[in-house]
Amino acid sequence: MKTVLAATLLLVAPIAAHAGCAATDFAIQDVKVAATGTGIATHLSVKAKLVNNCASAAAAQIRLDAKDGSGNVLVSKQGWPAGTTNIGPGQSVDFDMGRLLHYQSDMQTYSLSVVDVRAW
Repeated sequence: MKTVLAATLLLVAPIAAHAGCAATDFAIQDVKVAATGTGIATHLSVKAKLVNNCASAAAAQIRLDAKDGSGNVLVSKQGWPAGTTNIGPGQSVDFDMGRLLHYQSDMQTYSLSVVDVRAW
């Protein structure tokens, strides 16, 4: 019985170590938004840096909301800036979420938020 308990603890320990990472442990910094081109050839760039302030390596899922002048969400997209790679504690990854959106002329403001955290 002790062997089963010890084996179970060894399997659960890595999961518990990552359980402490939350969306609030990640910061989104240096956001830069730009629209380039004209007409239907307009492309959107929403560049930023995702910083892991958690004590362990983990990844974060980001949501980008594009809003009109009244604050209504026109389009919302989600993505994992680091893909299936964990970001080490204190490390960061640069990303561009703009390529996920088709530019619309009534897009006025953009918001980025961390919506999920996972250890791969």
